[in-house]
Amino acid sequence: MTITSQHNRKLKEVRKLRQRRRWRERSGRFVAEGEDLLAAADAAGWQAIERYSVSGSGLAGTEVDADLLAAASGLASGTRTLAVYEERWAPAATGPLCVYLHGVRDPGNVGAVLRSAEAFGAASVVLGPECADPFGSKAVRASMGAVFAVPLVRGAGLASLPGVKIALVPGQGVPLAEALGCGSTPPNQMPTVLADVTLLVGAEREGLPDAIAAQADTTAHIPIQTDSLNAAMAATIGLYELRSRMAPR
Repeated sequence: MTITSQHNRKLKEVRKLRQRRRWRERSGRFVAEGEDLLAAADAAGWQAIERYSVSGSGLAGTEVDADLLAAASGLASGTRTLAVYEERWAPAATGPLCVYLHGVRDPGNVGAVLRSAEAFGAASVVLGPECADPFGSKAVRASMGAVFAVPLVRGAGLASLPGVKIALVPGQGVPLAEALGCGSTPPNQMPTVLADVTLLVGAEREGLPDAIAAQADTTAHIPIQTDSLNAAMAATIGLYELRSRMAPR
């Protein structure tokens, strides 16, 4: 049966989940839109609570009038399919490589960090205080499906983070390449680093609070010619540098 009413209860729920963080937090559910994201969810073994598709598209899910689905969607051009999922939060951060975000309020940055975390094999991403909702629509889209693959941890204290904690602070500490004791050794001659590592990343404007950076084992920076990098770019470079120096697990 095709949904043809804008007052349909389930479509109203989709709009609320997409637009309101408190509604997502209260219900523990979120929305993913588009065939690529839903395919990523399927590949990761996530079962949709509800799945909708444009009438006549041949895609899986309850059929919906095209204009109504476009109105429920957050995509400017609308979408042919979307689905509702249960949020998943891991009980604890794990290594060998972990990312901790503090005060990263831009959902696009949070989603991009998840994408990089998946690309470089991070075992978990921890969302500290004042971070954007990783299950918000913009973050989910920016993750390019990584939200379904990378374990997320909510508000863990620094003491619970795995391994050596490296605070990424612009212009302070040692160059990141030296943070694990590798110095300026060429990549093909670098010693293997066996320790678990957590990379601490703050917001682009404010950076990590001094109290958080002070709890790290090491402070490091990415040598650049400007004042700072976008938080997601900094995390991506940091993950690449650290992963290249860690032993395969």
